[in-house]
Amino acid sequence: MTTGLQLPGGQPPEPRTRRDAGPGAQHVESRTRSSVITARAAATFPPAGRSVATARSFVRDTLQGWGFADIIDDAVVLTSELVTNAVIHAGTSAEVLCLRSGDTVRIEVADRYPEREIPLQHSPGDMGSPDRESGRGLQLCAALAGRWGVEYSPSHKRVWFLMELPDRPVGTRSAGPSLPVALLPVTDGRVRVAVIQIDGAATVSAWNEDAGELFGHQPDQVIGKPLTDLAAWPHTPGTSTGIAEALQLSRWEGSYGIRNAAGRVVPVYASHLRVRDTDGEPSTVCLLVRDHERAVIQTPLRLPAADTGALPDSGPADPFEVFIGSPAPDDLDGLLQRTVERARDMLDADAAFLLLATDDETELEVRASTGLPSARQRFARVPVEAGPGRYGSARMPAVHEDLSVVPGAVPLLIGTGMRSVVTVPLKVEGRLTGSLGVAAESPDRYSNEEALRLQFAADRIALAVESARLGELERLRRGSLSFLVEASDLLAGTLDRDQTLALMAQMTVPTLATWCAVYTIADQASDPFLSYVLHEDEDRIDGLKELLSRIAPPDPVPTPGARVWTAPARAAQEAARGTSRRSFDPESMSVHNTASSVGGETVVLPLVARNRVIGMLTLGRPADDHFRQEILELAEDLSRRAALALDNARLYSERTAISQSLQRSLLPPQTPEIPGVEVEVIYRAAGEGNEVGGDFYDLFPIRDGAYGFAIGDVCGTGPEAAAVTGLARHALRLLAREGFSGPAVLERLNAAILDEGARSRFLTLLYGELWPQEDGSAVLKVVCAGHPLPLRLRQDGTVEAAAEPQPLLGVMDDLELYEQTVTLDPGDVLLCVTDGVTERREGSRMLGDDGLAEVLASSTGLTAGAVAARVMRAVDRFATAAPSDDMAILVMRVPGLQI
Repeated sequence: MTTGLQLPGGQPPEPRTRRDAGPGAQHVESRTRSSVITARAAATFPPAGRSVATARSFVRDTLQGWGFADIIDDAVVLTSELVTNAVIHAGTSAEVLCLRSGDTVRIEVADRYPEREIPLQHSPGDMGSPDRESGRGLQLCAALAGRWGVEYSPSHKRVWFLMELPDRPVGTRSAGPSLPVALLPVTDGRVRVAVIQIDGAATVSAWNEDAGELFGHQPDQVIGKPLTDLAAWPHTPGTSTGIAEALQLSRWEGSYGIRNAAGRVVPVYASHLRVRDTDGEPSTVCLLVRDHERAVIQTPLRLPAADTGALPDSGPADPFEVFIGSPAPDDLDGLLQRTVERARDMLDADAAFLLLATDDETELEVRASTGLPSARQRFARVPVEAGPGRYGSARMPAVHEDLSVVPGAVPLLIGTGMRSVVTVPLKVEGRLTGSLGVAAESPDRYSNEEALRLQFAADRIALAVESARLGELERLRRGSLSFLVEASDLLAGTLDRDQTLALMAQMTVPTLATWCAVYTIADQASDPFLSYVLHEDEDRIDGLKELLSRIAPPDPVPTPGARVWTAPARAAQEAARGTSRRSFDPESMSVHNTASSVGGETVVLPLVARNRVIGMLTLGRPADDHFRQEILELAEDLSRRAALALDNARLYSERTAISQSLQRSLLPPQTPEIPGVEVEVIYRAAGEGNEVGGDFYDLFPIRDGAYGFAIGDVCGTGPEAAAVTGLARHALRLLAREGFSGPAVLERLNAAILDEGARSRFLTLLYGELWPQEDGSAVLKVVCAGHPLPLRLRQDGTVEAAAEPQPLLGVMDDLELYEQTVTLDPGDVLLCVTDGVTERREGSRMLGDDGLAEVLASSTGLTAGAVAARVMRAVDRFATAAPSDDMAILVMRVPGLQI
C-alpha cells in the first residue's frame, strides 16, 4: 500500500495501491502516469556505517552525470538520512534507485525491515522533534522534497521522494547571471582546451592539438598509454576516488595534475564525460584546461536561494576550501588523502605524506600518503622526537636538502628513493596533532620558502583534520564499547573450553586482525601449546597452523599490553624464499600464499587470569601492514575478558571431571550375573552433568548362593543427596556380608544416617536377599522401609504387591522392622522402582502405582530388559517435560515357559 503524505503546499498526493510490490518488481507503475522514465540508476549498500557515505557519492555522481547540479545537495541530504535509517537503525541493506523523468527526479531507498513502520501523519509535527535523531529524515523529506511517500510490501519498506527540476532557458543545462566585463575571468592569451579520449581499457585513444600545446606530448607519444602514467593522482585504492574510479563515473569534475614532457606537473581542471560509440563501447571524454582557467568548463555553483543576485565569489574565500576543494570529503581518510594530494601538487613534489599524533604526543602514525608504498607504511609509527635539534623533532618545520647526506633522518622515506623533503607540524591551540610532508626524488628541491607555503596550508587544515579525527575516534569508541559488550555476552554464555577458544578467534578475525592464533598454558611448568588458529581466508588456516607449529611459541610474559613478535614474519620470509627456488607446484604455491598472509605486523597479548599467564593471544596482519593503536587497545580489553572466560572454562572442566569421577564411584562397579535369574537396571539422575543423585540401586553377592539387592531414594537431589547415597550403598554391602539379617542391616544403617546430624536426610529403601533354587524358582526376603512397594508379575498377567510398607529410615531412633519372604516362580517378574517413576506428572495427572501396574501387566512374557525398557518408555511418554526427579528401575525375572 502506497500512502501519500502531506505536501508542503497542503495537497496530499492521491493514494495508490500496489498489488505486485516485491523484491524484484519494477516500481514504475506507482508513479505519475504521465511521467516517462528516461534514465535509471540503482545500487545496493550493505548494513555498515561506511555505506552512508558511499550512497551519498552514488547519488551525487548520478545526478552530476545527468546534469542536475541544482538539486544535488538536497537529494544527497535526503538520501543520507534515509540510508542511515536503513543500514544503521533498521540494520538491513539499503537499495537506492534513481529515476529521471522529463521534469522530476525520483529517488527511492528501500530496506528489508517492513515491520519498522514510519509514522504517516498529516502534521509534520507528529514526525519527531528536530532535536531528536529519530524522525528527522521525515521532516527533511517534508521540507526539501516536492513529494514523498512510503510503500510497504511483505519483505520491503520503500521511502521515495521527488525533486522537481528548476526551469531553465531552452537549450541550456545551467545558466548564470550576466557579469560586467571587469568581473570576467582573465586568461593568458588563447584559451586552450585539451580534449583527451580514454577507451574502455583506460588508455588514451585520442589527443588533440591543444593537449600537445599544453603538455608538450605529441599524439604518437601518448596514444595507447594509460592516463595514469601522466596524471599526478593517488595510487592508493580505497582511500579516495582515484583516476580509475573517476573514469568510470558518468560525469566527474575536479582538479589534478598532468606531467608535461619536461616532467613538471601542470595543474589542470578537468571535466570527464562517460559516452558510448555507435557499437555500444564505453569511453570517457576528458576536457582539460589550466587550473586558473577552470571557469571555462567548470559547472556553475548553485546560488543561495535567499539571494539569487549574489555572485558565487562574493566575499572572502574560505582558505580551507581553497586548499582542499569543495565539497570537502566527509570522512577522515578521504580528507587526509585529499590533503596529501593537494600538498604534493602545490609544491610539485613526487610524494607526500601525513601523520597523526597519538594521544600522548610521543609518536606519529602514518595515515595517508601518495607517491609512496603506502600499503607498507600505513599505520606505521615513528617517534615525535627522532633526534636532538630542531630537525629531529616533528614539532618544528624542517627542510632536508639531501637525505643521502643524513640517512635515516626521515624514517618513513628510507628505501623510497626520495632525496629532498620538507615537513611541517599540524597544531591546534599549541598542541601537536600531526605532521605534513612532501618529498622529491632529486636533491635541493625545497627551501624555507616552500616550507612557509606548506606551513600556511597546514595551519588552514589542522583544525578540520583534528575535528574529523576526534569524530572518527568517538565512532571507534562507541563501536568498541558495543563490540566489548557483545564479546562479554558471548564469552559468558559458555563454559566449554574449546568453544571459548573458538569464540576468542572468531571475535578478532576479521574485525581486529587478518589472522589469529591462541596459545594455552596448562600450568607453570608447561610450555605454551598452539590450541587454535583462524584466518579470514579458510583455505590458509592449515598452512598457517603448519607455519606456526614450526617456530617456537612466544614467551609467556605477564606484562600487559601488546608486544611485537617478529618470528612469524621471519619464518614467512624464509618459506617464501624456499618456494621461489622450487617449481611452482600446488604445495609450494600454498606455502607462498601462507607466507604472504603473515608477512605483516604480528603482536602478542598475554592472557592473564588470577595472577597467572594462562596463554597468549596472537594477532597478525597481511604483508607489510601495521596495527592501529585503537585496535591494539581494543584487543587488550578483549584479551582480559577472554582470559577470564578461558580460565573459568578450565576451572569448570576440572570441577566437572572431579564431580563425575566422584559420582561414578558411588555407582555399582558392575551388575553380577545371578544363576537362573535375569536382571536389568535403568538409572537416570536429574540435573545437567549429574551421574548420581538421590536415587540409587545395588546388586551384590553376599555369600555362596545368596545375593543382596537394594533400591532407595534419599530426600532431595544433588551432591548432598549423593553423599547419603554413598553412605547407604557402602553400609549395606558391609553389614550384609557380616551376616546380619535384613531388618538388622536397615536398623544399623538408620543409626548411621542419624549420626550425620544436620547433614542427615531421610531415606526410603527396599532391601532384600535372593536365593536361586534348584527347581528354577527364587526365594526373596525383603524389607520395604517407606519405599514404593515392589510389584510382582505372574505368568497369568496378574500384578500384586510383593511386600508391606514399613517406616522409612533417618527419622526415628528405634525402628522395629521385619522381613517378608517371597517366592518367584518360573516366569515371574519382580519390578522395583523409585518415586521418580510413580510420581511422573503431566499437569494434574500422575502415573501413580495403578498406572505402573497397568504397564507391568502388559509385559507378560517379556525378558527383564524388555520389561525395564517398556516401563521407561511409558514414563517418558506420560509427560512432555523433562523429568525433574531421579529415577531408578530394577527388574528381576525368573526364566520360564512363555505364555
